[in-house]
Order: sequence, then C-alpha cells, then structure tokens
Amino acid sequence: MSGVMKRMGMIFRAKANKALDRAEDPRETLDYSYQKQLELLQKVRRGVADVATSRKRLELQLNQLQGQSSKLEDQGRKALALGREDLAREALSRRSALQQQVTDLETQHATLQGEEEKLTLAAQRLQAKVDAFRTKKETIKATYTAAQAQTRIGEAFSGISEEMGDVGLAIQRAEDKTAQLQARAGAIDELLASGALDDPTGMRKDDIQAELDQLSGGTDVELELQRMKAELAGGSSQQAIEGGTGQSQSQSQSQQQPQDTPRFDKQ
Repeated sequence: MSGVMKRMGMIFRAKANKALDRAEDPRETLDYSYQKQLELLQKVRRGVADVATSRKRLELQLNQLQGQSSKLEDQGRKALALGREDLAREALSRRSALQQQVTDLETQHATLQGEEEKLTLAAQRLQAKVDAFRTKKETIKATYTAAQAQTRIGEAFSGISEEMGDVGLAIQRAEDKTAQLQARAGAIDELLASGALDDPTGMRKDDIQAELDQLSGGTDVELELQRMKAELAGGSSQQAIEGGTGQSQSQSQSQQQPQDTPRFDKQ
C-alpha cells in the first residue's frame, strides 16, 4: 500500500511539474526576480537612512554635551579665580561625568558611522547588481521573444503548429467535401443521361432524345409546310373548276330560257 501511495505521489508531482513548466513564462519569472531585488535594495536604503538618522542624533547629543562640558570648565575656572575651590571642584567633577558620556557617545557614533559606511557600500553594490540584472533580464527577454517568434514562424511554415494544423484540417475537409459533391453531381448527370433516373419535371432529356425530338420537330414543320402548299394548290384548282362549271350552267340556262317561257295566244 505504501508503494502504491509513493507511486501516486510521484506521478502527481511529475504531472504538476510538467503543468507548471508549461505555464511558466521565463520573462515573467525574470520580472518577478527583478521586482524582489528592487524591494531588497529599497530595504537596504531604508536601513542606511535609519543608521544615518541615529548617527545624526548622536552628533547632536555630542555637541550638546561638549557645550555643557565647556561651560562647566569655564565655571570651574571662574570659581577658582574667586577663591571658591569647592565650587571649582564640583564643576570639574560634573565635567568629568559629562566627558564619560561624551566618550560613550563618540564610541557609539563611530560604530554607527562604520555601519552606515558598510550599508552604503552594500547598497551601492546591490544597486550595481540590480542594474546589471536589469540589463541581462531585458537581453534574455528580447532573446526569448525572438526565439519564440522564430519558432512560431518555423512551425507555421512547416505546418506543424496548432493553428496551422487546424487550418490544414479545415482545408482538407473542404476539399474532400467538394470532391464528394462533384463526384455525386457527375454520377447523377450520368444516370440521368442514361435514363436510369427519370426527371420528375420532364425538363431534362438525354442527348439522343434531344436529337430525336429535334428531327421530329423538323419533320413536323416540313409536313405542315407541304400540307399548306397542297391546300393552297388544291384551292386554286377547285376555284377554277367551280368557275368554269358555273359559266356553262348559266349559258345553258340562258339558251333554254326562251323555250321554257310559256306563250299566250291571243284570242
């Protein structure tokens, strides 16, 4: 059971690593690293500013203590001049205590000044490192972008990219469908021409039927023309015959009319 769990954990880590590697963009990683370095540089600069502020405060305290020490020294000298040795001794005693404080502050001031110099030097070195990293970062990003573009162009030309692969598949499907439709149309034309399929509209005819219809149509026209000519010729002959017959009958009637006319005798 433990072996199965270890194997499942290894598979999960491998797939997660692969997914992260696929999602990772080196340019974004470089920008993030540069941002972190800027934040660190900002912290170092704030540290330098804090140390410099502390050093400046110590300097003010030192100036104040040194001023008080000088004042006590003057007061002790004046008291001694006036014959007040006790006052002079008290002034010098207070001046001695102030001098001890001045010594301690000077030690702290030297320490802070050393820390300030170290932090300043570290900030300068870190600034140079950040500047160098920024230059290198931009160079790497430009190189990566150029390589990525070149790879995409190469994949597009070779047709192995996902976008061009989809376009190629679409073109192939369109060509296959067009060829299938053309083949179907040609097959239907052949079947209609051979008479295997009847056209329900009665409009489509094969070549032989069209030629026969053309010949039949021409023959009908010729026959109709001959019939009309015959009718015209027959009509003229009949009219001539009928005209001659009518004239003979009128002549016979005119000749027979006197004979048929009754005569009335006078009584």
